[in-house]
Parts: sequence; structure tokens; C-alpha cells
Amino acid sequence: MTSEKVPPYTARRDHPERHQNAQTSLNLLCCCTSVARLAVRTTDFRLAFQLMQTLKQRGIKFDLLDYHAPLPYGDTVWMATELETSERGNEGLAVAATIESIDGAVERAIQHLRGVHQIHELTFGVDPGPRPGVAWMGDGVLLGMAQLESVGDVVGHIRSIEKAVHHASTVIRIGDGAPLLRDHIINECLAEGLLVEQVDEAKTSKGLLRHNHVVSAVRIALLVGLRVWEQRSISPTMGELKEIQRQSRKLSQGRITISTKLALAVARRELNLHEALAS
Repeated sequence: MTSEKVPPYTARRDHPERHQNAQTSLNLLCCCTSVARLAVRTTDFRLAFQLMQTLKQRGIKFDLLDYHAPLPYGDTVWMATELETSERGNEGLAVAATIESIDGAVERAIQHLRGVHQIHELTFGVDPGPRPGVAWMGDGVLLGMAQLESVGDVVGHIRSIEKAVHHASTVIRIGDGAPLLRDHIINECLAEGLLVEQVDEAKTSKGLLRHNHVVSAVRIALLVGLRVWEQRSISPTMGELKEIQRQSRKLSQGRITISTKLALAVARRELNLHEALAS
């Protein structure tokens, strides 16, 4: 431990033009899925099938093209094997993919579709909750959104996007709601060496979509927060412990209510709810 006291928070300067660009991106993404100039263009049947399945699951429009046929547009983003993209890399915007890197290739394709070819700052917004909302932007342009199944999935998801998208720096902005879950996410991000800011969620609660966690995550990503330097101590309130006990009753269909001691262990993530019920 150093003798110099590091301030727990540091404010960062906002960029109004990025806020405007990202809000425009949000409006577009809420109205449509993606522009249509994306193509799967490969002779590898297995790769083509996996790419099409992933794109359909994510609601992204695409065309299936013969590898030897000309591209319909000069700026078409097309996906194929590494060898195929190197052979015809001067045509359109080629994205190489393998069976093992499908998700990363799709992220790079989306990045090109949004007109973002080089990224300086990759920004994540996280709306904390039992199923956190996550959004990610490249220099203020919205690239994607997701609702995750648990708090424990957040850091892994961030790392997978970081790996897929070429960028210079990363900022994680986390809303200040759901304090117990928020602090778990903050601690896990700091443990990974990520730059973390805490954002005032009161500024994100306007409009009819305020209960949509992924849209809230976009709004959180738009706002510069206070830099978090230190790990948070996990000190759940009695109300939070009672909520965990309520969840134990729900999960066990009313048969078991875990003790306050076990609820505290769950709150500190020493046990999950299933393990607490089995104790």
C-alpha cells in the first residue's frame, strides 16, 4: 500500500458532440435492426451456417451471396474465411471469421456497418440489476446492446467485446442504482484493471423506456461519471438481505427460506442461491 492517499473519485470532462452522436445512434437502433448491406459470402458451408444463425439471433439483416459473384454495392460488408477475405480483400469491407470467432467477427461487421472503422475510446454503459443491461459505443457511436442473465456475466461480456473491437482505450460507466449489485460489478471490473466510472442514474430516467435496462445502459454510457479507484466493501442492508431470503422462497417454491447468515453469504457472493438452499 502506498503512503499517498488517492482520491476515490475523479471527474472526467464530457464531450457533448459524442453525446449527440450516441443519442442519434440510439434513436436509429430503436427503430430498426441494421442497414442491409451486410453479406455472408463464403464457400465454407459450416461457417456460413453458423454466421447466419448468429445474425438471425441478433436480428441483423444480411444477404447470402455466392463467393464468386460480384458485390451488389461497393461498400458491402461481407464475411468469409480468412483465406477468402485475403484473396478478395480489395472488394467492399471484408471481415474474416472462423467457427471459434463468430461473435467477434459479427461485432467487427457491426462496427463497419455503423461507419466506425477505427476506434479510440470504447465505452460501456452498465445498468446494474439481477439481469444487467449493457451497451457499448465506439467514440460515441452505438455499436450494440445486451441484457445479461446475471451480474457475474458482465466482466466476461465486456472482455469479449474488447477482444473483438480494435480500440485504444476502454471506459466502463456503471449506474448508481441497485447498490449491492452495482458494487459487485465495480469490484469485479476493478479487479480486472478496468477504468470505472459511477454515473448518476437519475439523469437517465426520462422517457417511456426508463424501465428498459438496455436502453438505460445506453443512457448511462452517454454520461461522464466519477472515477472509482477503490474496491467497495460489500455491506448489504437488512432490506437487501430480506430480498435475498424472498428469492430463496421463490426459487424453492415456498419450501425454504434461507437464514440471514446464508443470505449474507449470498450477498457477498461467497455462495450462490442454489448453494445456499442446499446448505
